[in-house]
Amino acid sequence: MDILAETDEHLSVSDIYMKAHSVNPDMGLTTIYRTLDVLEQMGMVHKFDFGEGKCRYELLQNTGSSHHHNHLICTRCKRIIDYDEFLDEELALIQRIQEKLSRKYNYEIENHVMNFYGLCESCREAG
Repeated sequence: MDILAETDEHLSVSDIYMKAHSVNPDMGLTTIYRTLDVLEQMGMVHKFDFGEGKCRYELLQNTGSSHHHNHLICTRCKRIIDYDEFLDEELALIQRIQEKLSRKYNYEIENHVMNFYGLCESCREAG
């Protein structure tokens, strides 16, 4: 948890393993997987699949809070930007979408994830 708490990045299992292994060489990869599974089940970490063939994790800062963010993902360099500076209009739009989906499918939405894929400024400038 300390490794996830000390970064703003979305770390993969191998990223976490390398950092943990440098502190505790006896730490095994299986332990990392099991620990992340338990932390996810407890609602302390969130697991993301950004379509790059590996899952990434982030620590939920305020477990049980309503803090929410979306992601902007560069399809070239794989940079991930957390987007949580919502304007009132954006929050209202998201709320309307959730309400309409709930009514349309008679579904109680508990949470959602929105990922936006494209090219970041650096990759666009690089051509």
